[in-house]
Amino acid sequence: MKVIEAIKNRRSVRLYSGKKVSEVKLKRVLEAGRLAPSARNIQEWKFVVVRDKEILRKLSVAANNQEFIGRADSVIVGCSEITDYVMRCGQTAYPIDVAIAMTQMTIQAVEEGLGTCWIGSFYEDQVKRILNIPAKVRIVQMLTLGYPEEKPEPRPRKDFDEVFYFNEWKEF
Repeated sequence: MKVIEAIKNRRSVRLYSGKKVSEVKLKRVLEAGRLAPSARNIQEWKFVVVRDKEILRKLSVAANNQEFIGRADSVIVGCSEITDYVMRCGQTAYPIDVAIAMTQMTIQAVEEGLGTCWIGSFYEDQVKRILNIPAKVRIVQMLTLGYPEEKPEPRPRKDFDEVFYFNEWKEF
């Protein structure tokens, strides 16, 4: 599959079949994240991969009772130990770097025939407690992973000209 096809086929999946994801496919998804770029090549990310059904159920509660999280084969929790590096542009690096790594995992998941859903609605303190994550570590996002039982329709996207400017900012 070409990368652009994987990007076009990616959907937020909230209904999973229950079929087990093989270790081989899971490791390819995780490897895509490990190979991601990061600011100054710090690679500050750490990922907790959860496959235990009882822990998945607890995570679904900590994520505002989003029950589909508990029905995914796996949840990948993207964290960072280094949270104080600010890039020259003024942006804190860790949330961007973790998001890049998890985006690469998402695209690899499509290649593997798997579905994902980016989860940003959760109580960080509860997730830390469930997974024994130290207080100094920040959780950026969680990502469900599994075989999709649905293929949602594509969500609308803005037109190309509404998103890109060339050489300078334009007001419309």
